[in-house]
Amino acid sequence: MASEFAIFGKINALKMIYYKSLIVLFLLWAVSQIGFAQPFQIGHTTINFVDSTRNNRTIATEIYYPSDVSGDNVALTAVNGTFPVLSFGHGFVMTWDAYQNYWSALVPQGYIMLFPKTEGSISPSHLDFGKDLAFIIDQMNALNTNSSSLFYNRVSPMNAVMGHSMGGGAAFLAVPLNNNIKAIVGFAAAETNPSAITAAASNSVPTLIFSGANDCVTPPVNHQIPIYNSLISTCKTLISITGGSHCQMANSNFFCNVGEGSCSPQPTISRAVQHATIISYLLPWLDYQLKGNCNQGAVFDAQLIADTAVTYQKNCLQCNALDVNSPLIVEVKVYPNPAGGFITVKVDDRSTNEIFIYDTHGRLLLSKTFTETTDVDVSGFQAGMYGYQIIQLGKVRASGKFIK
Repeated sequence: MASEFAIFGKINALKMIYYKSLIVLFLLWAVSQIGFAQPFQIGHTTINFVDSTRNNRTIATEIYYPSDVSGDNVALTAVNGTFPVLSFGHGFVMTWDAYQNYWSALVPQGYIMLFPKTEGSISPSHLDFGKDLAFIIDQMNALNTNSSSLFYNRVSPMNAVMGHSMGGGAAFLAVPLNNNIKAIVGFAAAETNPSAITAAASNSVPTLIFSGANDCVTPPVNHQIPIYNSLISTCKTLISITGGSHCQMANSNFFCNVGEGSCSPQPTISRAVQHATIISYLLPWLDYQLKGNCNQGAVFDAQLIADTAVTYQKNCLQCNALDVNSPLIVEVKVYPNPAGGFITVKVDDRSTNEIFIYDTHGRLLLSKTFTETTDVDVSGFQAGMYGYQIIQLGKVRASGKFIK
């Protein structure tokens, strides 16, 4: 009888966490709108950085930054403060101007974005591209101390590497090359040569990966999921956008569209919807990771729970704002997703765990105790989206969603 009361207590606690998180999401969203107002215009300049360690390799870089007036080579905003740097890698045979959706959303919120224009040929060097992404971050930090520079005393030491497709894979190659990289974001990140999956195994910085559930160019099962699983980061999140595609991570691009048009499945949501979904997570995540805004970290966590447009995997809570228990950092895998009759749950140690599965209304449907690996029968579930939490000794080891 005591054990039954303990089980019911855990169930009620999980349901309370779920419902409280929805309330927190609404309240924090309302407060956060003040911070999400766009106070800056977008300035633009081009700098040719030169890497003397690679035969004076020239890295032409388009730079977008916060300003009080829009235009080329205008002054940075007169508002005091420094701004985090985001180094962004383009996709295969794509160019920087395909990513206006990112600089138009992030720069007005107080970020400097760098777009290196190298490795745009049909035979790019993924490693050199990764080196470029890492190198230009250091160059921007050097400009912070150069009194003649446009960016003098305006560059924050908090920075991230980002990228789409090939550029996303190259971003993972960049991390081991620069100890000053504080975070990484991948948009349909692709496996590279050398391997981004292998490089991820040495990546301990906070990481956010977006994938499209309908990506037929870099299918998540062969690209983003193995990268995510390989990561040793103590705070990593993989967000899968239901109906989203590879090319809709960016603005429309001829070469990307040609490649995507020849494979299936095709996207079932619009480009505008996919962009809005990405930014709704990307902004609060960056604001927490690079600006230390704990409220925005809580917004990110709560939105994941409430949002029926995505599924996700993660191993941490931002600021632990939605749970009194600190997460236990372990490798947890839940697959396949979408699920058929069963899902497999695997943890990286021999401890005893419990998995709780609930519907989108927060109702507990199933719980099971297991050690290391178990198969969970979901054949009786109706088609739809479900959430899960894996608990050990009252602490959240992992949480996520899957589609049946």
